[in-house]
Amino acid sequence: MATIDTYRSNIMRKKKDVAKLLSDRANEAKKISSHTKKILSAKQAISRTKSLSTLKSKSGEIDRAEKALASIEKRLAEIDGKIAKKNKEIADEERKLIQAEEREGKIRLQEAERQMKRVDDTLGQHSELHLQTQQTLLQLQSIPEKISVLFMASNPINVPPLRLDEEAREIGEMIRKSEHRDSVSFVTKWAVRPQDVLQAINEENPTIIHFSGHGSDEDEIVFQNPQGKAKLVSKEAIVQTMMSSSDTIRLVFFNTCFSYGQAQAVIEHVDAAIGMNTSIGDEAARVFAAQFYSSIGFGRSLKTAFEQARAALMLEDIPEENTPELYVKEGLDASEIIIVRP
Repeated sequence: MATIDTYRSNIMRKKKDVAKLLSDRANEAKKISSHTKKILSAKQAISRTKSLSTLKSKSGEIDRAEKALASIEKRLAEIDGKIAKKNKEIADEERKLIQAEEREGKIRLQEAERQMKRVDDTLGQHSELHLQTQQTLLQLQSIPEKISVLFMASNPINVPPLRLDEEAREIGEMIRKSEHRDSVSFVTKWAVRPQDVLQAINEENPTIIHFSGHGSDEDEIVFQNPQGKAKLVSKEAIVQTMMSSSDTIRLVFFNTCFSYGQAQAVIEHVDAAIGMNTSIGDEAARVFAAQFYSSIGFGRSLKTAFEQARAALMLEDIPEENTPELYVKEGLDASEIIIVRP
């Protein structure tokens, strides 16, 4: 019994050591975001200045931050090594404990297998945590420092008028109030005709395309002809447009009635799309879009931005929170899609 108690005591002590090491690791990992922000801020300052002294100062800040990141990575690697060593010691102690208990006749083979599985799970969880940290850093590095939102609106003279100018004004205002406003360029195109779409995409190279105006229950978007009257564009034409222009486009936002079919179709070529499963009121479209882009501007994930936009409708007592639908390409997770670098 004394030997068994010793093994148990050793295991508890070593697990406490692992818990302390994991806490130390988490504290070190938290520092990565701060230094990354300093680097991004310094790079942005360099891109905006012509002052040699400022360039030198900001370059120095970048060097210091990069050295700090390198030091953190070194410390993380050291901690990981210690954790791996401790986990191996725990595994050895637990194997000894199992053998001792088997000799004492106090444990069956099934319990021994469960103990070994817990050891394997602990090791697997640590490996997964390390992999997730590396993946998060790679994802942040892949996000562009600045994105463009291309807002295309049509308000033909022979259909009921919409307050699209108010929608654009509120979106622009909410972006300007967001934390990362300097990372978001908001470009508007008005009285859009079908031939204007590809021209605007080629000119702006957008990350997000936002269609605002009327839609039909036949999966069509309403643009304008040269006389200012309604011109219907099919879902197939929109899909072909996205297919031929999707190098940088990550999200297509159809703020038009009955646009869920278009949204479902375009995600074959872009990461995500938002469409409406029925008609949507002028005020609801405006409130939903404004809050969505505000959340995007604060570096929130696509899923969080969508849910906050729905919450904004509920807060304004607009009973249309179930009208917008979010679709993502197969294999992607909306909670992991971040469009603006946090």
